[in-house]
Amino acid sequence: MVRLALRTGLRWKVSAAIALVGALMAVALSLVVHNAARHSMLESNRDVQVERLAITLKIFAQSNRLQFGAKIDDPSLPKPLKDEIAEGEQATYVQDNGDNAPEVWAATPLGDGRVLSLHDPFLDRFAVLDDTDQALLFGFAGVVLAGSAVGVLVGGRLSKRLRKAAAAAGKLAEGDTAVRIRDEVGGRVRDETDDLAWAVDAMSDALQQRIEAERRVTADIAHELRTPVTGLLTAAELLPPGRPSELVRDRAQALRTLVEDVLEVARLDGYAERAELQDVALGEFVSRRVRSLNQDVTVEVVRDADVTTDPRRLERILGNLIANAARHGKPPIEVTVEGRVLRVRDHGPGFPEHLLREGPSRFRTGSTDRAGRGHGLGLTIAAGQARVLGARLTFRNADELTDGSTGAVSVLWLPENAPTNTGSFPVIQLPDR
Repeated sequence: MVRLALRTGLRWKVSAAIALVGALMAVALSLVVHNAARHSMLESNRDVQVERLAITLKIFAQSNRLQFGAKIDDPSLPKPLKDEIAEGEQATYVQDNGDNAPEVWAATPLGDGRVLSLHDPFLDRFAVLDDTDQALLFGFAGVVLAGSAVGVLVGGRLSKRLRKAAAAAGKLAEGDTAVRIRDEVGGRVRDETDDLAWAVDAMSDALQQRIEAERRVTADIAHELRTPVTGLLTAAELLPPGRPSELVRDRAQALRTLVEDVLEVARLDGYAERAELQDVALGEFVSRRVRSLNQDVTVEVVRDADVTTDPRRLERILGNLIANAARHGKPPIEVTVEGRVLRVRDHGPGFPEHLLREGPSRFRTGSTDRAGRGHGLGLTIAAGQARVLGARLTFRNADELTDGSTGAVSVLWLPENAPTNTGSFPVIQLPDR
């Protein structure tokens, strides 16, 4: 089941939150003001009707004339008002007329059992209430717009700082250990973004120190082993001919290769390696090197290209990829040159899932059929040398063939420009292949 996630910027979330809070406050305030104004107006209208009723009653008693549209025993007199008058008391009543202005009634009993009443909707006064509601509506819109603008400004500044922090973290992940997120974020006012930046910088320093310590220990151990292993290999050459002597020389040579590979990995991990650049015709270079490495590997130059790279490091990458294909894959092994793209493919079981997911790891091959051959540093060295060249090395499995095998495909993407001083990755658009 695929869950779709809606991605929105932080500035719009903050803006929406501020606008929503402002809208809720504006609505609540508008309701309070509207109800208070309506209640005050109704009470004022009641008082006016009571005064009119008193004047009408006085004039009616003197001249038997009615004022302000008053009536005696009005048939439309509301029943709640009739009930109040039945108790012999003067009363007022507000009759709701739906969307129209309410009728304000005032009535009083006469001495002969009749009822004097008058009513008025006070349309002019309730028009003022409509104007008040309209003003509140404009105020509501202004609050929402102002809140949105403030949210965009506040959220935009916070979002910009977070984007700078993310970009700096990306540089850090690519190996630029000199970058400091706090310096990239900037700003004079300290907030949670600065706390996050300080924490990530501290974590980066701690990890870098640990990695550097491990690299130095590895390099020191390998360097200290180099001399005795060289002596062991020299001594093995002096042994008398025979199968035991061959086994000793073979294991000593394997140990020497391992020590040299560990030293190379330590140098690559230190980001101190620099490429010695030359102009190379890639197709001719690969064809010549492959013939010297393995005669059984086929080379196809689909499209040649001139590249600026380090031939020694490129040969090291090519040799490790071919050696890995020969050790863990199945023939035929094919090398294809297509412009600046170099592919090495075998027809074996393919790369293990952990390598496709995490990339090559030292001392881990994931192969169950290699009978103890190899130490898992070949692809690690190839990836490190590709970084020094400013290239990108990717791994995938080919589509399944008719015989059930898939095949492992290693693809080296050489940059159009010379690598940077730090050997950073170029931006390469990967085609769908």
